[in-house]
Amino acid sequence: MRLGQIRVNNQVVAAIFEGEWAQPIPNYTMVDLIRQSEAKSVPLTDLAIQLAKSSKEPADPVIPLQPSEVWACGCTYEKSAAFRDADVGTRESFYAYVYKEPRPEIFFKGTARVCVGPGEVIGIRSDSHFTAPEPELAVILGNEGRIIGYTLANDVSAWDIERENPLYLPQSKIYTGCCSLGPMIVTTDQLPDPYSLEISCTVTRGDKTIFSGTTSTSRLARRIDEMVNFLLRSNPVPAGSVLLTGTGIIITEETALMPGDIVSIRIPEIGELSNVTSLV
Repeated sequence: MRLGQIRVNNQVVAAIFEGEWAQPIPNYTMVDLIRQSEAKSVPLTDLAIQLAKSSKEPADPVIPLQPSEVWACGCTYEKSAAFRDADVGTRESFYAYVYKEPRPEIFFKGTARVCVGPGEVIGIRSDSHFTAPEPELAVILGNEGRIIGYTLANDVSAWDIERENPLYLPQSKIYTGCCSLGPMIVTTDQLPDPYSLEISCTVTRGDKTIFSGTTSTSRLARRIDEMVNFLLRSNPVPAGSVLLTGTGIIITEETALMPGDIVSIRIPEIGELSNVTSLV
């Protein structure tokens, strides 16, 4: 099932999507729906059908949920680990170390406050000269880390700030408009194999495509349930949280984001997530 949110009478409500049509689920946001599903031990898809209006209407998806928390994993693709070690230039190669070791890199990305949806503005920090998109598969979590669906994410990052010193990672990762999610959530029953997805990313400036890249989730070096397991160790995240699984598409400094750029990320089984950039 394809789930997400739409705007009805200036309110954001959950909805079931079929093509260009949506069935609103009145009085529920997506996080409300997830938590009700978990509390009643009713499958999310069943609850959505029970509560949705019978009528369908054309509607554009907005951010598929306002997440309680967003967490992210790094160094899950070899290309990302190698690129970051080359940036830092240390003999220790600690990004490669994390890539190979059992414990993954996991960091806090923020809350709904820093998240945007399709067509909204992603941020470029005013003190950064190398902000880059990070196209990723995102996991939607229920109680006790149960995976209930997938969406697209852009883990927008000020790479020059992290490059200056890895201890600056939170400033590189957490700021206004640093995380885009959407366009909708595809439940696990409809997307049973998350390791065979092609991810593409383009950056358009004016009428020119200045960057284009692709990867596959088959290149993920870690299993998703393994990442979730580490996330939950001594850290019980609430239902309606999101975990980003890392990027395998690397943009060079020559194509660092500039205000007005359009970043488009696509997984055919999920859809396309496009955003325009702006200084924040």
